[in-house]
Amino acid sequence: MTLTPQRPALTRPASVTPELLQRLVARVASDHSRTPWPLTEVYTGEVLVELPQSTPTDIERAFAEARAAQRAWAATPVKQRLEVFKRAHALLLDNAHRTADLIQVESGKNRRMAIEETCDPPMVMSHYLKRAERLLAPTKRGGPVPFVSSSTEIRVPKGVVGIIAPWNFPFATGLSDAIPALMAGNAVVVKPDNKTALSPLFGISLLEQAGLPKGLFQVVCGEGPDVGPTLIDHADYVMFTGSSATGRVIGERAGRNLIGCCLELGGKNPMIVLDDVEVDEWVQGALFGVFGNTGQICMHIERIYLPESRYDELKAAFVKATEALRIGAAYDFGPDLGSLVSPDHMARVQAHVEDAVAKGATIVTGGKARPDLGPAFFEPTILEGVTTEMECGVVETFGPVVALHRYRTVDEAVALANDTEYGLNASVWGKDLDRAEAVGRRIEAGNVNVNDSLATAFASKGTPSGGVKTSGVGARHGDQGLLKYTDVQNLAVLKKQVMGARPGQDYDAYVKQMLSGLRMMRRLGIR
Repeated sequence: MTLTPQRPALTRPASVTPELLQRLVARVASDHSRTPWPLTEVYTGEVLVELPQSTPTDIERAFAEARAAQRAWAATPVKQRLEVFKRAHALLLDNAHRTADLIQVESGKNRRMAIEETCDPPMVMSHYLKRAERLLAPTKRGGPVPFVSSSTEIRVPKGVVGIIAPWNFPFATGLSDAIPALMAGNAVVVKPDNKTALSPLFGISLLEQAGLPKGLFQVVCGEGPDVGPTLIDHADYVMFTGSSATGRVIGERAGRNLIGCCLELGGKNPMIVLDDVEVDEWVQGALFGVFGNTGQICMHIERIYLPESRYDELKAAFVKATEALRIGAAYDFGPDLGSLVSPDHMARVQAHVEDAVAKGATIVTGGKARPDLGPAFFEPTILEGVTTEMECGVVETFGPVVALHRYRTVDEAVALANDTEYGLNASVWGKDLDRAEAVGRRIEAGNVNVNDSLATAFASKGTPSGGVKTSGVGARHGDQGLLKYTDVQNLAVLKKQVMGARPGQDYDAYVKQMLSGLRMMRRLGIR
């Protein structure tokens, strides 16, 4: 493993100026009565800017301003709304490197992951720019009586959508979940994580530069327990990405308020490697699936099941590739792995590894914090002998840690993969695609990738992506990723009063006529 012996000197990106940071945090709804959050550069621990925190009154004001802006926005023709996002698509791509600078500064991820994160909102925009107008157009259908009745499905925006975005992909989730909501005619109030508020704030500034009305996209900041209840109580719909435990709390409160919610929650994602796998391709894919974003991806792989007949071969190849990974703090494309998001999160990952070792697991490689590289660095780690008695055997670790397991039969591998309360993502690798797909269909997960770890499923914006079991409710992407932000109005029209007995008609005769009519319509394919 190529590791720098001492903490390197870092030059912060020139684009991340104090003036820019002050302009961004000024967008937060806050009366500055609460102690600000010291937002730090993760690589060094140095404070970048004091992030204002929002009070309940601030949040109420943000919703009021959003509602006022939403009324005019909802009355704007869909085609005109979409023009804003055509301009925004170009602006986001033109500013990709500047956005990546902010993402790296606040989250500590490596440059590759920061750049790839900047691509998600344009991809979402591109998909819905093709689909939104058709999805939101009124759909007229026949009514119960042919020729004299009709029913029209009208899509109405929810109003103001509350989005609670996580720290692991702050720009992507802060913007990508908002884009279809805005296209559908809603306003948005987003709560980014305090640690990673800069990149979504910058993204919102670009949307406004593209023509999004001011006030339509509000930002509130604070710790979850301080901000969440007020946000949910004022929202017409809630989109949340985060832990299953917090998702339960949000879902319960949304239910009490009789509003909808979409929850993308945790995962303990498995990978099954079949015995006909191509080693080199698998190793490269597995490295990204396990260690991409330093393991801080909801869909990343934490359990790998290898066939006993090839276990030693596959293990050796994966360990060798893992030990060749470059880990470090840099604002260029040098390191393969960056930092974890904070010292607190690094301590949690370390505790999972120490608990596993104390209960009998073996560290194959890695397993240590690297304070010489930065305050939140942890080595890419491979474990063996992990069991369900260990914390990292059942609970999401959310770090650069993976456990290797042997299996004798595919049935055994599938059973082990499904032996979890989670069901967000899974991966199957094999040369015979029909066989691999058949295995994939047996796994209890909302996303299953064949010969990839996670990116193919998540980047397929035309198909819904969500979790099953305790990994979530609802989905992002696909048609429902936009339609979930709308209510349906059924506008029914009856041209002539024909639904009932005619004056003086015997009701028995009317019933006979009605039943006869239903049979005829069924034969003709009308109803």
